[in-house]
Amino acid sequence: MSYCTSRKLTVILHADVAGSTALVQKNEVVAHQRFRDTFQRLSEIIESYGGTATEVRGDALVAEFSRASDAVTAALAFQSAHEGYNDTLDDDIRPWIRIGISLGEVLIADGTVTGAGVVLAQRLEQLAEPGSVVVQGAVSETVPIRMPFEFESLGEQQLKGFDQPVRAFVVRISAGEGIPEPETHAEARSQQDTLSGDAESLPIELSNKPSVAVLPFTNMSGDPEQEYFSDGITEDIITALSHFRTFPVIARNSTFTYKGQAIRIQQVAAELGARYVLEGSIRKAGKRIRITAQLVDAETGHHVWADKFDSTLDDIFDVQDEISGKIVVTIQPELAQAELERATVKRPENLTAWDLTLRGMSFANRHTRDDHDSAREVFESAIELDPDYAGAWAGLAWSYLAKIALIGTDERQGLLEKGLQAALRAVELDDRSSFAHYVLGVAYAWGEQYTKSISEAEISVQLNPYHAQALMGLGNRLDLVGRTAEGISKMEQGLQLSPRDPFSPVIMAYLSRAHLSQEQPAKALEWIEKAVNLRPNNADLQYRLASCLAHLDRVDEAEKALNECERLDPGFLEKRKHWRPYSDNERNQRFFSGMLRHRLLSENHFNAVDRE
Repeated sequence: MSYCTSRKLTVILHADVAGSTALVQKNEVVAHQRFRDTFQRLSEIIESYGGTATEVRGDALVAEFSRASDAVTAALAFQSAHEGYNDTLDDDIRPWIRIGISLGEVLIADGTVTGAGVVLAQRLEQLAEPGSVVVQGAVSETVPIRMPFEFESLGEQQLKGFDQPVRAFVVRISAGEGIPEPETHAEARSQQDTLSGDAESLPIELSNKPSVAVLPFTNMSGDPEQEYFSDGITEDIITALSHFRTFPVIARNSTFTYKGQAIRIQQVAAELGARYVLEGSIRKAGKRIRITAQLVDAETGHHVWADKFDSTLDDIFDVQDEISGKIVVTIQPELAQAELERATVKRPENLTAWDLTLRGMSFANRHTRDDHDSAREVFESAIELDPDYAGAWAGLAWSYLAKIALIGTDERQGLLEKGLQAALRAVELDDRSSFAHYVLGVAYAWGEQYTKSISEAEISVQLNPYHAQALMGLGNRLDLVGRTAEGISKMEQGLQLSPRDPFSPVIMAYLSRAHLSQEQPAKALEWIEKAVNLRPNNADLQYRLASCLAHLDRVDEAEKALNECERLDPGFLEKRKHWRPYSDNERNQRFFSGMLRHRLLSENHFNAVDRE
């Protein structure tokens, strides 16, 4: 005997006969016959609207739908028809039906549907008056606003068996409206499926990564000629987000079908297969323009992020590029953080390679030796689950390579070799991953293969012009080979693009070093102080701070910074005595000259062979 089980998220309709016991007591034979006739008609209506009646239990019925709008329409269509049926009866054995509809997880076991979703639908049904329909809040939010329904709130209900209150609504046909016929409803569903099933769109079931839908920004200016600007902003955001290759982005020709419509976020997400929806508006007054945007988690309805951007329309195309870029580099880490928070509440056995990679990057972004070790373990677990996931390989490479800056010379070669191999594997698996090429460039830089390193950084920026770390890394390497002015420009560009980037303190340190090599110690100090303020417990940053202070003859403060290095990481100065950042001795001398002049370091501290 086979016994197959599976779990899924679905829409459940639960119906029962109000006062069934009293009806049976009046006339058991007649009552049961009418129950069967009633549920037979209900089953037929359910099937006509795309649902499946999975089980009839005496005086109750359970049905399953893939769309909330189908379930609600079928329920209201039945209740309307059933009222007419009851009016034809010449006695008082009239089986009035109560219906509850929920959206939740169910367990399928050999054709039987059970689980929290079914129980919730049953509890909602018990709130309904005879002849009415009560739905869960999540169901009301996923029904398209164009449907002729009205939802009357019953408030938050404390239902038996559920710890959290559940929002409930009575649903009715709007005054003066009729119920959509099954043929019309099916045609509309087919048309919508065609719209959302475009070859370029990314339904959620086609990817284990959460998708993002960017809705057309609304032109609030009252000027129809500004439509092209609001559309251009939307298209630029879609294009820019797609460069990251982290979150699949729903194609323009799918999201623009909603232009000008009053819609519910949950409806869009369900129809396009998106977990997150970005929407916004544009208002123009004279030469000034304000753009507001908000990112919504469609599963919860909660705002992940919201902000506004003001600018002047000196050059409309420059403004379009600038604002779309700001929005993209701001929401991309917000998306990652939202997914990380979602992953942290999952049971370990339910984690995917995607979840683990997010966790790994959260460790790596803290940039300590222990955190890089933790990140490596998590990335390795992700690779065990999915050996062909380029993101996990790139993360693994980064966990090896970023640690090199934090350890002694003896350990570096082994980390470099492992990091290089992991980075090469990442690029092999996904040659269009900007992050994979960026990390490979880091590996080449540590191996002093600067031509290859710069080439990989340039590829990374070409693949994703909004990849702030790639711009910063390219600038650092240009400085290392003597193209310092160009390098400073690239690093500053990257920081402007993503001022809250977790990697920014490292780049600020590189900028400080670059300005020191240009004999600009005041500017160098300005950058390293910013870095230390962001990450005060980093020994490397304290070491660089000491160098800048010594250049400016602030000896006591420089000595204090060196002592802080040793407190934070005992033995740090000994580990650093062979370090020199540049390939030419002249620029290295500039970096160390202040500390050497004031004898904060001994001469043997400058016997360098290592480079960064």
